[in-house]
Amino acid sequence: MPSEAFERLYELFKEFPLTPNEGLEAMRIAYNGMADKFAIKDDIKFEAVDIDGVRAEMISAPYCIGDKIIMYLHGGAYVMGTIEMYYDMASRISRAAGIKVISVNYRLAPENKFPAGLDDSIVVYKWLLKKYSSKDIIIMGDSAGGGLTLATLLKIRSLALKMPLAAVCLSPWTDLAMTGKSIIEKAEVDPILNYDLLKYCADSYVGEDGDHCDPFVSPFYADLTGLPPILIMVGEREILLDDSMRFAKKAEFYGVDVTLVIAQEMTHVWSFFASVINEGQQAIEYIADYIQKRI
Repeated sequence: MPSEAFERLYELFKEFPLTPNEGLEAMRIAYNGMADKFAIKDDIKFEAVDIDGVRAEMISAPYCIGDKIIMYLHGGAYVMGTIEMYYDMASRISRAAGIKVISVNYRLAPENKFPAGLDDSIVVYKWLLKKYSSKDIIIMGDSAGGGLTLATLLKIRSLALKMPLAAVCLSPWTDLAMTGKSIIEKAEVDPILNYDLLKYCADSYVGEDGDHCDPFVSPFYADLTGLPPILIMVGEREILLDDSMRFAKKAEFYGVDVTLVIAQEMTHVWSFFASVINEGQQAIEYIADYIQKRI
């Protein structure tokens, strides 16, 4: 059974759904404000980094392993989100896993359409390869950032770069053509995402003449040969459930070591709310355990 705190959060999202009706700026303000009241512990260190024009933040809890790093790509449906709103989540991941996190402020649509965000991700990964062994890097992201994580793996393969140790995807958006049945079947129980929101964001990211089924846009449509181990965590009450389930099934077909976790009664990226719900912190501990077993 979900906690009372989770149910209160669930009802709050049902009361104030995120839609494109009020315009992009209003959406961004509402989305970016989700973490306004999250308190960051005083012992977390933040270091701003400029990586060939891509803004990033190095985030580390005490006693982090110095030679390992997590590259984090935030969510926000490719049109919203900042590294600042992910300070709490990134710091919790750093503390639980004992590893530094570099959070990437990749460019957003519609001002910067595909492949701008993917290009920024690759710029940061190449920079990390100069400082770390590829087997000491984990790429991680949530929602659109989860999809971008998988697209980054595909781009790494196409560029013949060394693959990271592993990837972690939280409620990843893998199919911007939105062909999964859960888009409709879970519509009544998902308080965070909705079809109109995703359609607006997908079109904003791809552009008028873009291909929603381009594998670098929608990794679900890719040949997944040679990808590193992947952890996928998704909530049972979210419209992107099929994006995770179908991708995981396809990854298995291509011989990828994929772990799929479907959290019963949870919603989209519930780990983001770890400061207010126990289920979120439990998810972060699970992620940390997955990483620690591989480093």
